[in-house]
Amino acid sequence: MRRNLWLIAAVVVIGLWAWSQRGLLSPQPTTSSHAPVAKSQPAARDEAGRVETRREDAGRGHDEALPIASIALPPEASDTLRRIASGGPFEHRQDGGVFQNREQRLPRQPRGYYREYTVETPGSADRGARRIVTGGRPPSEYYYTADHYRSFTRFDLRTDGGAR
Repeated sequence: MRRNLWLIAAVVVIGLWAWSQRGLLSPQPTTSSHAPVAKSQPAARDEAGRVETRREDAGRGHDEALPIASIALPPEASDTLRRIASGGPFEHRQDGGVFQNREQRLPRQPRGYYREYTVETPGSADRGARRIVTGGRPPSEYYYTADHYRSFTRFDLRTDGGAR
């Protein structure tokens, strides 16, 4: 009986490991092969003005970069961007952790490419729903979500540290 329990435990552990590695098994580009943003189509926007990240061809294996939008980030985002640029310190232990992109709302990249950071929400007792997700090491892509990863807006940093 004890031997059967060890066998079951081993199978479960191997299964969990394989499941966690599922994104690493398929070949994925290590560099961005997306068309330049200047050539991208105008972004569809939802009722709140956020860039829609769902694509009509999403199920057909196409990974297109989200267009870079002009957005007004909340004032708290500038503090988060300064901390990202300086490598911390961060107030939340999850900041700088891997964003797994499970829902595939961002272009597909190898595991570890995306990192997430908290944008403080005044009056919130927890981390809130606002995040900045960066891509690359050092970051070369920036995304903002105000709704806990349901939608993303890609933005660029100006040379003075702000967003455009």
